[in-house]
Amino acid sequence: MKIVNDGNAAFPNGFQLGGMHCGIKKENLDLAVLFSEKPAIAAVKTTTNCVKAAPILWCNEVMKNPLKQLIVVNSGNANACTGIKGQEAVEETAKKAAAVFSVEEDGVLVASTGVIGVPLPVEKILTGLEKISLDHSIDAGTNAAKAILTTDTGIKTIGVEVEIKGKTVKIGGMAKGSGMIHPNMATMLSFVTTDVAIEPKLLDMLLMEATEETYNMISVDGDTSTNDMVTVLANGMAGNEVLSPDDADLEIFKEAFLYVHKTLAKKIVRDGEGATKFVEVEVRGAKTQTDAKILAKSVITSNLFKTAMFGEDANWGRALCALGYSGVDFDPLKVSLVFSSQAGMVTLLNDGVPIAFDEDEALAVLKETDMHIGVELEEGSEKAIAWGCDLSYEYVKINGDYRS
Repeated sequence: MKIVNDGNAAFPNGFQLGGMHCGIKKENLDLAVLFSEKPAIAAVKTTTNCVKAAPILWCNEVMKNPLKQLIVVNSGNANACTGIKGQEAVEETAKKAAAVFSVEEDGVLVASTGVIGVPLPVEKILTGLEKISLDHSIDAGTNAAKAILTTDTGIKTIGVEVEIKGKTVKIGGMAKGSGMIHPNMATMLSFVTTDVAIEPKLLDMLLMEATEETYNMISVDGDTSTNDMVTVLANGMAGNEVLSPDDADLEIFKEAFLYVHKTLAKKIVRDGEGATKFVEVEVRGAKTQTDAKILAKSVITSNLFKTAMFGEDANWGRALCALGYSGVDFDPLKVSLVFSSQAGMVTLLNDGVPIAFDEDEALAVLKETDMHIGVELEEGSEKAIAWGCDLSYEYVKINGDYRS
């Protein structure tokens, strides 16, 4: 697998992107379009929140046909909790986009992100669709990646390529997300493009697996949004033989595909609102993988644990407490806890017994930006990793005046 440093969703063959300012935001880019030069196989996963934004309802409906050619994304307004008018705005957007780019109306996916409960100024999007310029360049992909941001501090992109059946296959992606991030997805959008030829059901299965291992294992603040969506378009323009479940090369593609989603998910956490620490919680020795996932997510979502990370306090009791209320049954007398970073490691609990540690050494470990929390249970052989961040004063400041 080759990682392309400046790769993004415009990287694979046959995809054109663009981003512009259409007027939803005061200044920054706020409209992105992603176009496949030929109809692509699509796979989509959307929010588990029962309050779903109008574009999510649209995407769920049109995915009855897996062929898609265009994605329209606006930022600055979520078009969520906007009633019939919100649904009509999505329909107008899809109809206009289909006419401008000469595609089928049900071949258009729509996504929105921003403030909830405010009517979408759809006329600005419709005008923007007439003016937006698309091309295959990395710069065009960068503009699209900028146009989908809200409180993000920077773009989140990735590009990789692999060899599949003698053909070079490319995968690119862009994502947004900084706050309202919680397992089962969040106010995050992720758009991945690939020129691989692949069976539709297989692509859907791979996205489901990747979502469970990546986006559903991150948390910033415990809030699950109304608008989150992960979308993959595969247009087959790499020219490889169509990938099927029994292909020997499937594992090569699968590894690269998972890497792309994991990279985007981790970039979202690193850019968590007000975050100063990137925290990885690894649980080993669980009875089942489900247990391991529940335990890891319980720690990463604990506000008390997150504030301890912000305060650089080796308060390991908060991690053990979060494990205990997760709902998973385990023996506390078998648990070991280790905090580590580039500065070293400190063992805090070994087989349920607290270990005396040097506070200065622990502080040195905790002062690093990237933290690893190791949990050993000795209950079985399963493991899982979750990613999160600390909870800082800045998070409250950002969200205290989000609408303004």
